[in-house]
Amino acid sequence: MQADSPPSVRRPLAFARLGAALLLGCAVPLVAAPSAAAEEAGAPAPESFVRCQVTDPALAEISGLVDLGVRMVVMNDGGEQVSVSLLDTDCRVVETRTAAVDPYDPEDLALGADGTLWLADIGDNNSVRETVALIALRPDDSAEVHRLTYPDGAHDAEALLLAPDGTPYIVTKEVLGSSGVYRPRGPLSVDATVPMERVATVNMTLTGTAGGPVGRAGQLLITGGAVAPDGRALALRTYTDAYVWPLTGSDVVGALAGTPVRVALPPSPQGEAISFTADGDRLVVASEGVPSDVVEVAVPDDSASTDSVPAGSAAADDTDESGPVPTLSELTDSAAATISTAVIAAAVAGAVIWIGALLLRRR
Repeated sequence: MQADSPPSVRRPLAFARLGAALLLGCAVPLVAAPSAAAEEAGAPAPESFVRCQVTDPALAEISGLVDLGVRMVVMNDGGEQVSVSLLDTDCRVVETRTAAVDPYDPEDLALGADGTLWLADIGDNNSVRETVALIALRPDDSAEVHRLTYPDGAHDAEALLLAPDGTPYIVTKEVLGSSGVYRPRGPLSVDATVPMERVATVNMTLTGTAGGPVGRAGQLLITGGAVAPDGRALALRTYTDAYVWPLTGSDVVGALAGTPVRVALPPSPQGEAISFTADGDRLVVASEGVPSDVVEVAVPDDSASTDSVPAGSAAADDTDESGPVPTLSELTDSAAATISTAVIAAAVAGAVIWIGALLLRRR
């Protein structure tokens, strides 16, 4: 994790070949390699299957993923410079491109309609950053840094939703599951920091799905986002589950106000990356750590699903943001959830000391 970059950075980037591949992926529908079961004549695709396994030590912290069909683009969390890699169907690196931009903590990846890769430099574990950034890797070999500020102080975040009209939405990562959704108040700029506004709240609930590095708390922490290439749906994921909402136009706020379909994801050590498949019908997820599996997952039909009400959204001006948050015992019922437990315990202890001091003063 590095210090914040200067407010404006324009650096050349050897990115032409990968940019061309990305533009091709946007323009031409590509078909993912089918699983062995799906190759049988008339056999439906399984609910989930492992596409391939990442074994390259240089990709030990995959936190962003864009599926192009026969290939994928992945982004590593952290590092001293921006870096993305193009993978083949066996998860082998075909090409890696870097930009002379020093990020703080990049956490998600999205692909624009013009072939631009957007890296969300929005991680902030200690909530100390004055600004966050969206880094644009252009097909014309240029890199741009666009700085943003929250209206209500620093937040840790790992999810980027890039609407079909190009509007970026940042979704925060909250320990109690009530995450804020923010978007820029105006056009992005390389010359000025743009303020954001909070436009919605997404509430996660405990699901019982196993996986992740922090026990039950991982069921509440939003770690990635994606919008389908055809604009029909958007998705958010936690360490354990994915949530899919239908999307009309570029109305991300309206979509999040609806009821999502929940998809329980296969267990993984630290799942943070999510993408729709190139045809928009399924999800592709990946985890930090090597070796780690890249898994394709089916999205159930919401009309047939009995588990489509686990998360909800409220408009930013709603007064009730309590949401379906868990109890302290539910959230900390895991030896692995040490970080989340410590944060909550510290808050509870502080409240007890404060109340005790008030009582002593009154006496």
